[in-house]
Amino acid sequence: MIDSNEVKKLLYDLGADVCGIAPVERFKNAPEGFHPKDIYSDCKSVVVFAKRLPAAANMLKSTRVVYTHMTALIFEEIDRISANACCYLDKLHTGAVMIPCDEPYEYWDEEKKHGRGILSLKHAGELAGIGVIGKNTLLVNKDLGNMMYLGALLIDKVVDYDPMIKENYCYDKCRKCIENCPQKALNGVSVNQALCRSNVVKQSSKGYWFYNCCKCRLECPNSLGMRKKIKK
Repeated sequence: MIDSNEVKKLLYDLGADVCGIAPVERFKNAPEGFHPKDIYSDCKSVVVFAKRLPAAANMLKSTRVVYTHMTALIFEEIDRISANACCYLDKLHTGAVMIPCDEPYEYWDEEKKHGRGILSLKHAGELAGIGVIGKNTLLVNKDLGNMMYLGALLIDKVVDYDPMIKENYCYDKCRKCIENCPQKALNGVSVNQALCRSNVVKQSSKGYWFYNCCKCRLECPNSLGMRKKIKK
């Protein structure tokens, strides 16, 4: 029988920077159609992991190329980790289903420009004890800050779980992400995707798409981890 330590070691060996596990019962408040069991009916545990985003790539003001390309590579790396982990677990007779790090997803509200992945990875990460969702709606880890991207596996085994973090990482009166969002898309609880999408990506004259804004990451006092400030 596989245990939580073996699952975590597998993911760390494949390149994950942090990992946590939640019982499927913690997802009782997931929206209808977006529960782990809606994806994989045999799911008993949700394994969530994160890959570090190098902070320097996010801070460049001279070009959008590096951050855009680095993000794409990390998305691919996370999906590679997930796929390889599923193949390994399959050999151990453990059912495992990967959740895509980014695209594709099916849900789309054209009027609101609102999309949803098949499972909310940031909420899964919070339930698995990786971090806490901040006012910028990003998951914040005590060591990695919000400079990370997430992946997840749904497995059909009951294993030892990680406790959720009860601490609130945001300063009570901090409104930096809200006040510095150029589109005013944040209210401290949720993000208006239509407003955010209108500025977060831009197309070059040649047709390339670039990430154009990440102020919600950069302005956060916990961008690099708990109370670690980015040097600008």
